[in-house]
Amino acid sequence: MSDGTVHAIDVRNAVKRYGTFTALKSVSLSIKDNEFFTLLGPSGCGKTTLLRMIAGFEDVTEGEIFLFGDEIEKLPPNRRPVNTVFQNYALFPHMSVLENVGFGLEMLGRGKAEARKRAGEILEMVQLSQFSGRKPSQLSGGQQQRVALARALAPQPKVLLLDEPLSALDLKLRKAMQLELKHLQRETGITFIFVTHDQEEALTMSDRIAVMSAGEMQQLGAARDIYERPENRFVADFIGETNLINVIVKSKDGNRVLCGFENGLTLTCDAVPGIDVGQSGHMSIRPERMKLQQEQVEAENFRGTVIENVYVGTDVQSIIGLDGGMRLTVRTQNSDRGKARIFEPGSDVFVDVEFGSARLLAN
Repeated sequence: MSDGTVHAIDVRNAVKRYGTFTALKSVSLSIKDNEFFTLLGPSGCGKTTLLRMIAGFEDVTEGEIFLFGDEIEKLPPNRRPVNTVFQNYALFPHMSVLENVGFGLEMLGRGKAEARKRAGEILEMVQLSQFSGRKPSQLSGGQQQRVALARALAPQPKVLLLDEPLSALDLKLRKAMQLELKHLQRETGITFIFVTHDQEEALTMSDRIAVMSAGEMQQLGAARDIYERPENRFVADFIGETNLINVIVKSKDGNRVLCGFENGLTLTCDAVPGIDVGQSGHMSIRPERMKLQQEQVEAENFRGTVIENVYVGTDVQSIIGLDGGMRLTVRTQNSDRGKARIFEPGSDVFVDVEFGSARLLAN
């Protein structure tokens, strides 16, 4: 029975093979209408292959792809109501900004006057009206990126595909464009499918994220769920920073388990389903979910020694050595100075783990 959710894209058991190599291994996912959806993963994980299959630039070896309920995997790219923004923007150097944006409309059979009117409207939306007469070479990288976006948005596609369009920008401009892209998606109401290998970018922009590795989907969910409740070691390690510790389950009460470390220490944490007493796994603890204390407050605190402090601008990362050669990374925000003390290397400290922040993952 349908829950009433409108799906812009449905991918069902999609497989892509190149000879004997399988780039995509039976991937299924549904992307909601008016959603900012991100395919995230390292190079070679299959995310761009999947995007190109949706666009029609790659054939589907097996499986089906639906656009608003209509099967499209056999349609050529020019018959799919989707547009793509590429990594290199692919602007026509001999055309003005206005002509670049209106070109696709003219190719779709719109009259020149109508195409130019629509191009002017979309340039105003991306705040480039004053540059409409310039050539792409006369624009900055960020402005060229917005022209490419405007050109893709002008025909009002049902879905916009973005293949790492921010990768060539410097860090400050990239962060500004992340917010601008999210604003444009909300303003237009178009479904955006965004490909990136940048975890922070995905967390910043996305309604939901599909984390991929080796041609398979590892986890699908909201950005907060992906970060706070990873389902396996790969997701925990790939999304942000974490401490991964080898443990064995000593006892279990529902989804709460007591874990034993190799050095004899123990900690209670939440566990993913299916983990039993005696089983080994990896405990994930985010560095910002711990703090350093001079005195022991909780019974499960760890005692250790500060080995090194690394200043990274917004915070200080402290490397803490525990018994048996174990190490933990603890992050303290600079805004907490005076409330959270920064201990000098060589200091004896207690590591306070925030309740509910440790998560046991299956191997």
